[in-house]
Amino acid sequence: MFSTDSYLYPFTAIVNQEAMRTALVLNAINPEIGGVLIRGTSGTAKSTAVRGLAALLPAIDVVTDCPFHCDPADPRTQCATCQERVARGEKLPVITRPRALVNLPLNATEDRVAGTLDLSRALREGIKALEPGLLAEANRGILYIDEINLLDDHITDILLDAAALGVNVVEREGISVSHPARFLLIGTMNPEEGELRPQIADRIGLQVEVTALTDQAQRVEVMKRREAFLSDPAGFTARYAEEQEALRRAIQNAIALLPRVSVPEPLYGAIAQLTLKSNVPSHRADIAIVNCAKAMAALEGRTEVEPADVLEAATLALGHRLPYDPFVTGPQLDALTLRRQLEEILEIQIDPKKKRTILTTSRSS
Repeated sequence: MFSTDSYLYPFTAIVNQEAMRTALVLNAINPEIGGVLIRGTSGTAKSTAVRGLAALLPAIDVVTDCPFHCDPADPRTQCATCQERVARGEKLPVITRPRALVNLPLNATEDRVAGTLDLSRALREGIKALEPGLLAEANRGILYIDEINLLDDHITDILLDAAALGVNVVEREGISVSHPARFLLIGTMNPEEGELRPQIADRIGLQVEVTALTDQAQRVEVMKRREAFLSDPAGFTARYAEEQEALRRAIQNAIALLPRVSVPEPLYGAIAQLTLKSNVPSHRADIAIVNCAKAMAALEGRTEVEPADVLEAATLALGHRLPYDPFVTGPQLDALTLRRQLEEILEIQIDPKKKRTILTTSRSS
């Protein structure tokens, strides 16, 4: 038997849970979507999927001695120190490394998350006086928060502000220092342990509900795959190497194609009408749908968004933003009604049977 310590359960070996895996991959392709909130009871592969996604993401070039992992090729996203070095004509040292997966503990303090500032040094040295926190570690990587609904509201606000701006600002006694903080935000939660405030949920791009599998054959497959992984992690991982590599290439290709993806003008109006018909006031919903639909098109190798992309993006972006009475029931998204509304707006028919096969796993262990 091999130790599992050096192996991660393959992302493509997760049985079913396609909505969760799709939402994670789309955010990896286009972080502008705004992250993903995964709701579900314990034992539904939430954490397994997050760790598996991190292993799929392409490695990145970083400035070797920069605590913020700055991109040596993009001065616009670099910290002040790296920008100053480039301005002086210095050649930045470069190293290629995997994207970071940073776990944020529930008891993390503001200083641990945002970083601490030496006030006396800050007056002389600016950003060099900052002792980086978890947001610095997560820059250009993944920030993972398990049980995000139990996180202190103040810490949550700091995270979401940084995620929205792409910058972390540390202020002490009137002195302000900032650094880049562009990361993929992934939160997981068990709704049985308490809900996330609607104002916070609205600031996360997508939400998916993960439920325990009810199909007997699928539950049997979960047991067999887990058993095979624990008994021979190297062999099990090798069996999924081809599927892992195919998805890894698809993500890389989609990231490269994304800047060339466009949205036909009628679809902008359709998205606005769809959110209005759903009584969703937040503009974040419209923006998340656009960015999600672009990622879907890129994943399929297309440079133009289609109505089916908008429909699928809307099912991921609208559910947690629907108005509801918290004393009666949670927000309910009717996918059929959503499709009919979009068809009426565009005066077309959308094929409900269209499936994206790249994230489908059906073979046995």
